[in-house]
Amino acid sequence: MFNQFSLPHSLTAITAAAIALCAGRLPGQTLIEGAPMLVGSDLAVLEAHEERKDLPCTVTPAKPVLGFDLKFHTGYDIAVPLREIAGNENLLTIVFRVTSHEKSGDPVYFSQRIRVPAIDMDAKGDASLQGTFDLGEGKYKVEWLMRDRTERVCAHFWETEPELPAKDKLLALNLQPGRIAASDTEEFAEDPPIQRDATEGPLSVKVLVNFAPQNANSATLQPADTAALVSILRTIQRDPRITRFSVVAFNLQEHKVLYRQETSDHIDFPAIGEALKDLQLGRVDIGRMQQKNSETEFLGRLIQDEFKVSPPGKPPDAVIIAGPKVMLQENVPTEALKEVGETSYPVFYMNYNLYPQTTPWRDSIGHAVRYFKGQEYTISRPRDLWFAVSEMVAKIVKFKAAKRLASDASNRGSNVVASQ
Repeated sequence: MFNQFSLPHSLTAITAAAIALCAGRLPGQTLIEGAPMLVGSDLAVLEAHEERKDLPCTVTPAKPVLGFDLKFHTGYDIAVPLREIAGNENLLTIVFRVTSHEKSGDPVYFSQRIRVPAIDMDAKGDASLQGTFDLGEGKYKVEWLMRDRTERVCAHFWETEPELPAKDKLLALNLQPGRIAASDTEEFAEDPPIQRDATEGPLSVKVLVNFAPQNANSATLQPADTAALVSILRTIQRDPRITRFSVVAFNLQEHKVLYRQETSDHIDFPAIGEALKDLQLGRVDIGRMQQKNSETEFLGRLIQDEFKVSPPGKPPDAVIIAGPKVMLQENVPTEALKEVGETSYPVFYMNYNLYPQTTPWRDSIGHAVRYFKGQEYTISRPRDLWFAVSEMVAKIVKFKAAKRLASDASNRGSNVVASQ
């Protein structure tokens, strides 16, 4: 019995010819329970475990990489000479299975069918495709094949071993050792319910996220940047000590609050995803260009609006800002920050910065956070995110406990004075 059958996350073209071959024709990822209906010849190829080049292709396994979502991502790159799939039409079928060496159980099967449009017989170059899947720690074998409509086969076999370095063994990965899974296709899917731990008192946080690319000059929000920022939000939500969340998604370049979620027991990721569809970084606003330091003014107003607590509102237990470095010509003036007053909660800044060595100095958000005696974390690698959230939440718990003790002591003192 096969325990899973699913489509890989992506098989995308990266050459011009392959883009024409694949764009808009790949179905979405599907997970099918039960035994896959394999063609007999496919099963025979996988069982034989012999390299095949009837259909010439080059398969390059990808090294497992730990993502900000705390899963190991791996897969393969394929290069197929265009002359080998030239003609009126063709159909490429990919089937592969992944088996854990340590975990007993059946292999996990993946499949993808790619329709090939008409290609000139004298076409030059290669069609390039990719496939990805996710793994937990451990050793795995991958048995892979691709066949065309004439039953020519390319088969390749390899082993892979995702493993955390010794210094990162404390990380709580989101896939257990020996687990094999299709990569997520819905970046803004809802998280499953989380068992909350309120033994030390429920925590409430407000999170402000600047959805912006690492490269400030980029006209689009890159998928890798979106994935990292969403992973920051998910890591915060998955901490069992936090029970209430409010979220403000904004883009500093656009001077715009994209989405606002009032206090809730979870973060509404689908709603954030919908809001980001309206983000247009490539658009030029002439009026905004003529306004000096407009981004600084927007950041100042945002901090004033989101840090202030108007009676009878209850302040959060912490305010967290997340996003890439923001290097503005001028920082938010101290006078503007003074209008917020003294905060009754700690402030944190999760600075998503893949290349901290290129910009080691503090950015404009960091300067504002420093004014409020907040703490800044640089998030360059997945381990940075995990350790930052763990330490940050511990500090919030400690701050809230100290605040409660101080309040109790003050109340006891008031009662003593009243009794006298």
